[in-house]
Amino acid sequence: MNLYNSLTRKKEKFTPLNPPHVGVYVCGPTVYGHSHLGHGKSYVSFDILIRYLRHLGYHVHYIQNITDVGHLTDNADAGFDKVELQARIEKLEPMEMTEKYTKSYFDDMDALGVLRPDVSPRASGHIPEQIELINKLIENGHAYEEDGYVYYSVTSFPEYGKLSGRKIDKLVAGARVAVDNRKRDPRDFALWKKAGKDHILKWNSPWGWGYPGWHIECSAMSMRYIGETLDIHGGGLENIFPHHESEIAQSEGANGKQFARMWLHNNMVTVDGQKMGKSLGNFTLLKDIFKKFDPMVVRLYILRSHYRSPLDFSDQGLESARSGLERLSSFSARLGSTPAVVNERPSPEAVSLVEKTVADFSKAMDDDMNTPGALAVVFDMVRSGNALLDSEDTPADRALFRETLDELSGDILGLDLKGIDSGSHVEELCGVLAETRGVLRDNKLFQAADLMRDRLSKIGYIAKDLPDGKSEIRKR
Repeated sequence: MNLYNSLTRKKEKFTPLNPPHVGVYVCGPTVYGHSHLGHGKSYVSFDILIRYLRHLGYHVHYIQNITDVGHLTDNADAGFDKVELQARIEKLEPMEMTEKYTKSYFDDMDALGVLRPDVSPRASGHIPEQIELINKLIENGHAYEEDGYVYYSVTSFPEYGKLSGRKIDKLVAGARVAVDNRKRDPRDFALWKKAGKDHILKWNSPWGWGYPGWHIECSAMSMRYIGETLDIHGGGLENIFPHHESEIAQSEGANGKQFARMWLHNNMVTVDGQKMGKSLGNFTLLKDIFKKFDPMVVRLYILRSHYRSPLDFSDQGLESARSGLERLSSFSARLGSTPAVVNERPSPEAVSLVEKTVADFSKAMDDDMNTPGALAVVFDMVRSGNALLDSEDTPADRALFRETLDELSGDILGLDLKGIDSGSHVEELCGVLAETRGVLRDNKLFQAADLMRDRLSKIGYIAKDLPDGKSEIRKR
């Protein structure tokens, strides 16, 4: 498997530090609002990574944090804590509000078929680890304290900028915040900030009451659950600087070891070419999209773009994804829940089609998780599989296609095809089938009527006989 490493700016063969174990850390959401499509793209993308690594036989330990303190409104060292600011607006205790939006986040991800992380550590629950890490940085000469604030000395780490490609001597112009006179160098960033009397989210520390900087949280939590060196660190493209750059400086400054062997970054969702985001006011909540489109449609929509490519949001794109999902669902319904067939082998044509499908699918996925290419392979199998079953429909062929579809589109791509309407005329078709079944019963063709009932049951529909001799067919 080859992945694009943002650190080296090239595709590399993935080789874990301690195979078959793989430690993956992905920056999670800052929970001060409901999730939008941008969150969906990010976490569906990394869900594919986790699923495929496990498919390849790796034992993946997946950590994704919840930021519930310390993420400031300008994403640097100034402004208000996003969590505390929103809590004041909603007139809620900060922890009450973060629980509300953490639950909302997981509800949305569950709907999208995103697997839960093995651990979802809260930043507020790991203050001791952050304080310990800051102390270590002070001891190593990488950090200093001024009036209750602790800053990381960027010049103490000559490699600062190796991920983003930014040079230390050019960071002043890009500091983006007003000069803080407590800093020895305007390029330094905060590890710990002093809390004012009216600040709610604060903890006691060796430097007085305060709260952590955003960057230190991920360093402390990732190393707490994976170790000093991660196999893969993931996040959004916008996190490369300053967040991930600062994580490297902190972690390697504390331990003297490589922090992450591979860095993966997903691209953003755009609206008319501009990044979708809460701060820009152009975001669309997943909950609102789910009112119009099944979550599996949204997942397919995301997978049709490469994780490193931008995804421009449009209803037309979602409608196209809905049509694609209906084709997959229709094929799945045709296959039914066919069990393994004894004393019968699938046709050579079906075996050849499946072998080519699996090989081409793996080739696409091994090439930096090329989900658009992998999906194209699945749709090719659906088209050819339908043609093959049209010419000769055998239980053995259907069983082979069933197993392959479940593995590729289900286990790896995470598409749940159950309960998806396989066309825009489902209700009309059910009416026709119910009428036909009534005619069969009127003509005492009970065996044929029962066979229709059993086949419908396999694909998720209930055929009910009514007192007047008619039939009713509806989805479970």
